[in-house]
Amino acid sequence: MMVDPIETGLENGWKHIDASQLNNDQYLETDVVIVGTGAGGGIAAEQLTKAGHKVIMLEAGSLRSSSEFDMEERTAYPNLYQQAAAMKTNDSTIGIFQGRTVGGSTTINWTTSIRTPELTLKYWGENYGIKEISPSELKPWFEEAEQRLNIKQWPVPPNPNNQSLLDGCNQLQWQHTVIKRNVKGCWNLGYCGMGCPTNAKQSMLVTTVPSALNRGATLITNAKAINLQHSKRTVLGLDAVALNQMKQPTGHKIHIVAKRYILATGAIHTPVLLMRSNTPDPYHLLGKRTFLHPVLLSGALFDKAINGHSGAPQSIYSDEFLWRDGVEGELGYKLEVPPIHPLLVASKTLGFGKSHAELMRDLNQLQVTIALIRDGFNSESQGGEVKLTRNSFEIDYPLTDTFWRAARASFVSMAELQFAAGAQKVLPINDGMSYLNSWSQAKSSIETMSLAKLKTVIASAHVMGGCPMGEKLETSMVNSYGQHHYLDNLSVMDGSVFPTSVGANPQLSIYGMAMRNCSSLSL
Repeated sequence: MMVDPIETGLENGWKHIDASQLNNDQYLETDVVIVGTGAGGGIAAEQLTKAGHKVIMLEAGSLRSSSEFDMEERTAYPNLYQQAAAMKTNDSTIGIFQGRTVGGSTTINWTTSIRTPELTLKYWGENYGIKEISPSELKPWFEEAEQRLNIKQWPVPPNPNNQSLLDGCNQLQWQHTVIKRNVKGCWNLGYCGMGCPTNAKQSMLVTTVPSALNRGATLITNAKAINLQHSKRTVLGLDAVALNQMKQPTGHKIHIVAKRYILATGAIHTPVLLMRSNTPDPYHLLGKRTFLHPVLLSGALFDKAINGHSGAPQSIYSDEFLWRDGVEGELGYKLEVPPIHPLLVASKTLGFGKSHAELMRDLNQLQVTIALIRDGFNSESQGGEVKLTRNSFEIDYPLTDTFWRAARASFVSMAELQFAAGAQKVLPINDGMSYLNSWSQAKSSIETMSLAKLKTVIASAHVMGGCPMGEKLETSMVNSYGQHHYLDNLSVMDGSVFPTSVGANPQLSIYGMAMRNCSSLSL
């Protein structure tokens, strides 16, 4: 029987407070409190406990581990994802996947680990005055993160879903790259998005969070941060509420006083907490310029088994179109594939009745390619905005003509790629479209097909921005190292600090920058 390292750690005396079980209010003092246990929070917890600091980690999700990861979508989505994987923009146009569990999105992502592109870093440095942001300056931090999390090029042959992407690129002579993955002893199961049942994925759940707990850190789960108490330039305390297993407040409160406060709750919840706390924002930047890498999807049927539910979800990508029109020209896009699981496919395709039943019937012959739009670099791509509502928040993401041009171009590229790989027919995931039987038919049909909100399926798993870094007060909330410009003992270490989208899957960008930023902290 496989050992569950979380169960073992708890049995060995880890300090874990499940706030759903509290019978009274809590008052705690510490050196550092870290809100969020994902890519940024997990790295910060390990780095700061290594430095000898007393750390409390606060997590709104539950502590779940491999003994509970049953490779079932019906349990993974409600247990491990924000809003049971049903979160959407305020007009329901874009579905958003984000983790809500210890380890955050690192527990449920597809393990793709890519350094921040050189052109992105150059753009950030030139336009936002960010210090020490060049590839050479970040190289040692990326190398440290890659060593710590076993990030290496995946040596196993790609599954047929990824192989189709590779075959198409080879036929068309398009750029392509073998992906690096943060895994150790991976069984190549293909269910990474439901939590790794073998503990092979080197998520924060099995790496940095246990490391911090082994050094005496305290983990509080099912606890939602709701307010930062502050005066002048100092955060005085953090207020949180206990949540039950249904994520509703139990009535019990938690108050934490620390020397240093670190927010790492992601590009939605970090800006929300700062806005809810009425922290200084003289240039009204919080929540604005929120980027999603909006994703378009194209399905293709092959005359062979693809079985996209099995094998490493992502092992090949293509940047053929990522920078084709320059950094600030038309929006570029990255080509990847997703895992093909029944609920995921059913919820991200269109049609009903017979057409939908036929699509699901052919699931094992279905190949899916996705295009991630690189938003935020073009002057007409300002992203969206996270806004407070009376009791929660909403995400507004306007879809401009610039976006729709990129979407159409990506549908053309994906269809060309899939036919080049040997697809019998291709289905752009856009309402009103039926299967296209040849590349020539696809090209003409896609060029004239109607694209629109709620008609074109759009998804996102990469939320970025809303609390940007930089040295210019007019365009940034935190400095180049995540230090808040207006509150001296507050730092931000998550994807909210990115001033544009990354142009690549963001987890390694967060790991490397969090390591660098922790090294500059003084308590």
